[in-house]
This record gives sequence, C-alpha cells and structure tokens, in this order.
Amino acid sequence: MIYTIPDYYREFRCVAEQCQDTCCAGWEIVVDKKSLKKYRKVKGSYRKMMLRSVNWLRGTFRQSKDKRCSFLKENNLCEMYMVLGRESLCRTCRLYPRHIEEFEGIREISLSISCPEAARLLLSKSEKTTFLSVEKEGEEEFPDFDLLLYSELADARDVIIKILQNRDLPVAVRTKLILGLAHDMQGRVNRGELFSCGELFERYQGEGARRFVESKIMEEIEDIQKRYEKAAALFGKLYELELLREDWDKSLKEAEERLYWRGAGAYTSLREAFETWVREKGNTWEVQKEQLLVYFIFTYFCGAVYDGKVYAKALFSVTNVFLMEEILMARWAKNGGQLDSEDIEEIVYRYSREIEHSDKNLEKLL
Repeated sequence: MIYTIPDYYREFRCVAEQCQDTCCAGWEIVVDKKSLKKYRKVKGSYRKMMLRSVNWLRGTFRQSKDKRCSFLKENNLCEMYMVLGRESLCRTCRLYPRHIEEFEGIREISLSISCPEAARLLLSKSEKTTFLSVEKEGEEEFPDFDLLLYSELADARDVIIKILQNRDLPVAVRTKLILGLAHDMQGRVNRGELFSCGELFERYQGEGARRFVESKIMEEIEDIQKRYEKAAALFGKLYELELLREDWDKSLKEAEERLYWRGAGAYTSLREAFETWVREKGNTWEVQKEQLLVYFIFTYFCGAVYDGKVYAKALFSVTNVFLMEEILMARWAKNGGQLDSEDIEEIVYRYSREIEHSDKNLEKLL
C-alpha cells in the first residue's frame, strides 16, 4: 500500500484547549461500531457518564443545547480522553482533521482545512506544496476498479498541480488552464479516448493555451454585467446547501449585501480595489489561493475514478476558492480595506466546515 501525504502533514499538532473553534462542538460526532461496542463494556464509576453521553440508536455522541459534545469540558478538553486515555477515542475523533481518500493500492491522507490549525498551517506556507509517498505492507482490493482511468487521472492531477504552481502566471490564468484541461479530458473520458490524454496534458502547458485563456479572461473582465451576474448567481447557490451552523447563514447574508446589492458597477469597483490591495500587499493572497486550489485538487480530483466527473471535480475546486475569495472580499470591505491572517483563516475553515463535512453539500456542489 502506498501512502501519500502533503509535505506539511507531519507539522500538524492539535492545539486542544487553545483552539479558537473546537472541533468537538457545532456538529454531531458519528461513532464507529467498534467504538460503540467498546463503550458498552466500560465499567466502574465512568460507566454512567458513558451510558448517558452516547446516543446508542443514532451512533453519535449526545450534545448540549449549544451543540457541544457531552464529553467536552468547559475548558475545551475531552473528559473521555482525560479519564480513559487516547485509545478510548472513536475513529472520528482519533483521525480528525486527517482526511483519507482510498484507491486500489493507494491511500492519500490530507489535513482538512475545516480545522483552524490545519488551515493556519496551509495558509502560512509560502513555498510550493509537495507530496511525499511511502510504501508499507498491506493491500486492499477494490472490485471493478478502473486502473487505467485512475492512472490517467493521477497523471492529469500532476500536470494540474504543476500548472497551479507556476508562479510566473497570474492565478486567474492558471485556473482557466486547469479548467480547460479538465473539460477536454472529460470529453475524452466520455468518448473512451483515454490514450489521447497525454497530448492534452502537453498542450495545456504550452504557450498557445496560455494566450488563449488570457484572451478569454480579458473578454470576461470587459463584460462587467455578465461577470457580476455569474458571481451573484454562484454565491446564491450557497443558500441551497444544508446549513450546519446557524451563524453561517448570517455571515453569508452580510457578505451578499456588501457584494451584490448595489449592482454590477459597485461590485466591479470593489473587486478592482481588492485586487489592487492584494498586489500592494505582496500578493500573499495569491499564494494562499494557489495552496487552496492544490489542496482541493489533491483531495478530490482523482475521486473521478468512481463517478467519472472529471470536469466537475476541477470546477468544484475552483468554485470553492472563488467563493472563499468573495466572502473574504466582503470582510475586507467591512474592515475598511484591511485583512489579517486571522480573518483569512477564519473564513477558510468556516467555509470548509459547511461544505466538506456534509455529504449532501459535497454532492450538491459537484
């Protein structure tokens, strides 16, 4: 089995009670069957606490009225961990924020940016993300796994990440290039022409593709009304998703008001002012966008081996970063033309919690 992780993976350390937004509150924690069986066997003085803190029918930990896990103490430490030790934790609590994608002979592990500390780790990284692989004993069979499609997807992902990390080009150009590549690859997948993908990968790294997407970007910039309408419509899709935290809806409405309620001209002026500010601040947000795009592509793109949605996976990745930027732009305006690292980290991890921790939301966006 080959295990692959991003290069910053081993730097992660849970900050426990120092976390600005604990993962033990705000959502229901699902308990695996093995842990439920173990919890039923707990004896001694802690047995009563265990019995009343687990929803045995739903297979989850019970929550207080403010959606805090029953085991979460006021100081934001886990009482179960303190009393029964680390081995008592269920699979969800033991693994989070690690996210695992599995393929035949391959297990890819990332750090979910729904965790504030994982988001901070990624967003504070200025150098390009690389990925480390190690082979360990053990193998898992996946019936009917399409090894040829996976191989082409993995090659495509390598090219996409290479394009995304080409800092000689603006992120907008890199984004258009990877969407074009994924779109054209989707056509080849649909037609059963996987063997011609190599030519496609080469073409999208060439000068001709770059010039073409640059011209398309200029057309979009000049069509102010269409750009505004597309942004507003895409943002509106967020209201169709399952709401995991009540305060998220309030944040969306506040951002929407600042971004879209005054029309296309005001939106365009706001975006131009924001982009000018980003350049004057040394393009730090451009690097952070790159890191986020690479994060989403690494995590989700090769999952197209299971559903064939190649273009959707790329568009999903780009859309997430675009919507994060829209919310961030609204925060920038609210702050009087200023943002700090805490603002960016907060928006990133809160957005991720709403999207990546709901199967309904993931499927809806795809």
